[in-house]
Amino acid sequence: MSLHVRTPTARVCERCGRAEHWDTNVDAWQLVREDGEKQVGSPHCLHEWDINGTFNPVVENRS
Repeated sequence: MSLHVRTPTARVCERCGRAEHWDTNVDAWQLVREDGEKQVGSPHCLHEWDINGTFNPVVENRS
């Protein structure tokens, strides 16, 4: 048995709705586009990402 640590691939601000996804090509968070528009939310928001403790970064590999 081995353990693998995974990271989230998407996040949304609970305050302003800013939506981002993890882009492995640039190793950075990028804005989500819906109908061609970037989901930027509020530029003045101190983003409260939808991290609530249900995401478990540790995955057990059974081999």
